Amino acid sequence: MLVFHAIENVKIACWVSEGKSAPGLRELVFIHGSGADHRIWVKQYSELKDDFTIAAVDLPGHGWSEGSGERDVLRYVEWVRKLIAILGLKKPILIGHSLGAAISLTYAIHHGHMVSGVVSVGGGVRMPVNPVILTGLRTDPSAIIALAAKFSVSKGNRERLSGAVTGGMSRVKPEALYGDFLACDGLDIAGEVARIGVPVLVVCGTDDKMTPPALSQSLQDNIPGARFILIEGAGHMVMLENVSAFNSALRSFTSSLPSA
Repeated sequence: MLVFHAIENVKIACWVSEGKSAPGLRELVFIHGSGADHRIWVKQYSELKDDFTIAAVDLPGHGWSEGSGERDVLRYVEWVRKLIAILGLKKPILIGHSLGAAISLTYAIHHGHMVSGVVSVGGGVRMPVNPVILTGLRTDPSAIIALAAKFSVSKGNRERLSGAVTGGMSRVKPEALYGDFLACDGLDIAGEVARIGVPVLVVCGTDDKMTPPALSQSLQDNIPGARFILIEGAGHMVMLENVSAFNSALRSFTSSLPSA
């Protein structure tokens, strides 16, 4: 169900599982990527809701949340940190896609004692954005959204998913989407990720054109003990393109963690 909480006088939306914080259940916090909202995780929370305590956030300026978004990953980290506190979650596992991966990893760098683990989906220590995208969002956002949606999924999945991705990104104000991409472009945690002391699972599609597998590989190379899974035939939207493989990897990772 969708709930709302006021943070800094801004109404923030979050999908939560009906049971909220049931004793003994692992807590999962899903964080969407640029221009998306909590619904990008529908294939995860609809399948996993009975086995985990789940929260899927709409970042400020996205989905049903108020606000105008941010242009800095650390600012997004603070929104997520405050929401987790309001929800009363204790050491959840953060699962972040793209911008959400940057938020999750940065969260673990600065607040690692507050999480049990991190799942980075389509992320990297750096996430450079083509200047054409940044410029285009100012001059012709519709064309850039269509282009980004096309390259966000593998060629074999475009007919099935590109329309939904385009529709989702089109619902976000261009200024918020621009801020998201700017936040990704400014990310550089190469010198900090080695400080992450919680388990990390790095997931990437073999056909990811937005954040290619080499960027995810750099996370495994720099984070002690990080695991790396490549999912065949999937692009940047790997959690939608191959739901069974992604959810299986997520379940396996969570079951491998020490008891909370």
